[in-house]
Amino acid sequence: MATSSLTKRTPASRSTVALKYSMAVSGLIMVGYLLLHMYGNLKVFAGQESFDGYAEHLREFGEPILPYEGLLWIVRVVLLAAILVHIYAVVVLVRRNRRAAGYVGGKRYHTTQNRTGIQRSYASFTLRWGGVVIGLFIVYHILHLTANVITPGGASDSPYERVVNGFELWWVVAGYTAAMLAVGFHLWHGMWSAFTTLGANRSATRVDSRLTGLAIIVSLVITIGFLLPPWAILLGLEG
Repeated sequence: MATSSLTKRTPASRSTVALKYSMAVSGLIMVGYLLLHMYGNLKVFAGQESFDGYAEHLREFGEPILPYEGLLWIVRVVLLAAILVHIYAVVVLVRRNRRAAGYVGGKRYHTTQNRTGIQRSYASFTLRWGGVVIGLFIVYHILHLTANVITPGGASDSPYERVVNGFELWWVVAGYTAAMLAVGFHLWHGMWSAFTTLGANRSATRVDSRLTGLAIIVSLVITIGFLLPPWAILLGLEG
């Protein structure tokens, strides 16, 4: 005789497998965006004319088929959707994992790494707060370099001047560095998890997996690539 728990169906879109795939795919979309964004940032080393020209070209790309800034809005909508899907999947999966792991009163067994929860790697341990740091940084980054609302170092209609004005201040570079280190740790753990979810991992352990090396390389490339412009500007080496 079937019980109600056996007959109750979980919608496919909310199943654990579907959520893990959604988190993996949305995460990889964001990695692709970061690589493209990093490439654009590095154009600051080509000088103001090149950097401002690149920024304007992105707004005009596809005209007249696309309206002015049409491509940028398509990218923004896709990226925002990926972020929202990623956050939703993470929140739901974390709650399910905590219930399945037998947390009582917010605690599980004790470990030297995390005395109130499950043992995990440092990258995994920092994912939650790293995600919060990244989220706050995204808001600040948009208000500073995209919307020109927050103007440390001085406002300007020139994207190049906004970048230089901001990164000439040590505290802006320090905050940017902290955020990018959080991104690096997030990518290190997240990329390995994403490819494993999508079936690309064939190793019995993480140590033996070739994906671990790939995740480390991509994380380092993105982190260093994003940190080169602010530190070069701060040290006067960009021109």
